[in-house]
Amino acid sequence: MKPYSESCEENKDVILKIIQPLLLEKKSLLEIGSGTGQHAIHFAQAMPHIQWHTSDRYEALAGIQMWINEYQVNGKLRNLHSPILLDVAQKHWPELIVDAIFTANTLHIMHWDEVQNLFENISELLTDDGILLIYGPFNYHGQYTSDSNARFDVWLKSRDPESSIRDFSALTVLAESNGFKLFADYEMPANNRLLCWKK
Repeated sequence: MKPYSESCEENKDVILKIIQPLLLEKKSLLEIGSGTGQHAIHFAQAMPHIQWHTSDRYEALAGIQMWINEYQVNGKLRNLHSPILLDVAQKHWPELIVDAIFTANTLHIMHWDEVQNLFENISELLTDDGILLIYGPFNYHGQYTSDSNARFDVWLKSRDPESSIRDFSALTVLAESNGFKLFADYEMPANNRLLCWKK
């Protein structure tokens, strides 16, 4: 059965509204942690000028491919590529050069060493002036931005003590140490943000 995420359906349009103008001049993008594949389908349809590369851990690949297969009937979505096996903890990343990277609701699931590994490796994949777009919940000054985010963090840690909502300041230090500069921080619905860095 094809996987489905209600949250993807709820946030895909608001995310697209922000990222579409940022990606007007970009030609290739890697989505890290494509999940069900719903975001990739929606965004690739709306931005046919971008070669959209999906990726995730092994267990998610078949589901992503199901979504892609459904929308590639009759030659649709020729700009959407089959998922690449990518675990952010792996030592060797795919040999791919893109001018944009997007990831949604992934950093709070990762362990901190995996977040560090992500920033270290994406610098190698991005062209000069490439952009990094990260969507999800974040803390500011060590504080939750809402009660719902605080409850969500408790739930995350009950599943995995090393996962948690990441702090904006810590991410900024990590990004800057890997050659990125923040150029936008968008407030999004449901206490989420869209952080945008340029290499």
